[in-house]
Amino acid sequence: MKINKNIIKELTEYLDEFNLTEIEYTEKDVKVKVSKFSGTNIATVKEIKSETKSENNKSDNIVGTKVPSPIIGTAYLAPEPGGKKFVEVGKKINKGDTIMIVEAMKTMNHVPSPIAGTVKQICVEDGQPVEYGHTIAIID
Repeated sequence: MKINKNIIKELTEYLDEFNLTEIEYTEKDVKVKVSKFSGTNIATVKEIKSETKSENNKSDNIVGTKVPSPIIGTAYLAPEPGGKKFVEVGKKINKGDTIMIVEAMKTMNHVPSPIAGTVKQICVEDGQPVEYGHTIAIID
């Protein structure tokens, strides 16, 4: 895989210019993500093909109702940083209980459970970006 260093440099400049903490750029099968932590810029490059396969394999082995993300945004497993998670693997939940929050454009959207049952798997990590329809949890 050949990495275009100009893209990384340009994205890093955008962080400072627009006062961003993170920016992501995708082209064909390469994803470039540049983040700023404590004044330091960090670039991460991933091949999308391998990332997609591993995400699909995680949830394909478990039987149950897949809960999709209702919107594009950032998934949060607790109502506040360091807070108690809404659900844990193995926990029994009722229909309508909040599974997690997906934040989009500074709006916190609670994702309710579509069924009553037991949480078999949480398919995202706290703070992970999610796409519309991405499986975020499996309930049986």
